[in-house]
Amino acid sequence: MDGMADTETSQFLSLFASVSYGFASMAMVFINKAIIMQYAYSMTLLTVQQLTTTLLIHIGREMGYTKAKPVNMETAKKLLWVSLFYNANVAFALASLKGVNIPMYIAIKRLTPLAVLVAGFFLGKKRPSRQVSFSVSLTATGVLIAALGDFSFDLFGYSMAFTSVFFQTMYLVLVEKSGAEDGLSSVEIMFYNSFLSLPFLMFLIVLTGEFPNSLSLLLAKSTSLSFLLIFIISLVMGIILNFTMFLCTVINSALTTTIVGVLKGVGSTALGFFILGGVEFHALNVIGLAINTAGGVWYSYAKYQEKKSKLPKLTSDIETHRK
Repeated sequence: MDGMADTETSQFLSLFASVSYGFASMAMVFINKAIIMQYAYSMTLLTVQQLTTTLLIHIGREMGYTKAKPVNMETAKKLLWVSLFYNANVAFALASLKGVNIPMYIAIKRLTPLAVLVAGFFLGKKRPSRQVSFSVSLTATGVLIAALGDFSFDLFGYSMAFTSVFFQTMYLVLVEKSGAEDGLSSVEIMFYNSFLSLPFLMFLIVLTGEFPNSLSLLLAKSTSLSFLLIFIISLVMGIILNFTMFLCTVINSALTTTIVGVLKGVGSTALGFFILGGVEFHALNVIGLAINTAGGVWYSYAKYQEKKSKLPKLTSDIETHRK
């Protein structure tokens, strides 16, 4: 009985982590787009988000609200690359939103499962099934077709989005590896990620010339209640997104996190056609996005079937153990 109860609890926690990450990720795309339309200094925005996360977790630990362990230099060294890849991903994603509409941004980000599979191949993991291979190929084909029909095509924005996919793949693989091997909680990984990123981000905002103009503009815009509200929401949602993403990756896997990202993109794509600037309709663009979405859904279904096929063996092992 205890084994079955533990299994049910584990399944519930797995589902909760996946669903919460899906909602947070979907909301964050629109929140980021909304604030970038008013405040173009994306690196400064990311720096403030990470600083806020670091301070809140530190205060929570000091007051006993979280069980996160104090900073350990050995752990910090191991997670340095996780932090760098994560922040590079977010920085390039924010930069891409300046020139790429939301449906196309989501379509490009759906290439992450393909990139994760390729990374897994080089890391010695088994080859994907035929369904998975075909589905990710369909997703990539959809991106190409949609791009041909994108009237608002922005080369810089597209290159930033593709670069973001690369860095997202790297940090997802590293987070899964770090969480499993070092026994770190999602809160602890999030703290190290935010803390380690601060020197790197502060150097970048000076190097790129954002500082000090970005800070003075932020203070000036803060007098606007609407901007201040969106800015605060972006800070809060940034923390929630980081937590749910790390939670989903540690509890499930890097591949599960990418599957959730694909599924949430279906709703985001539809909404992105009509809000925050919308998209000018073109047959190629719509057909490409439809193919891209179909490939993403097919991929998710294929991975679900693979996971489901392993359940009978798991159930059999539990029953054997009980006897």
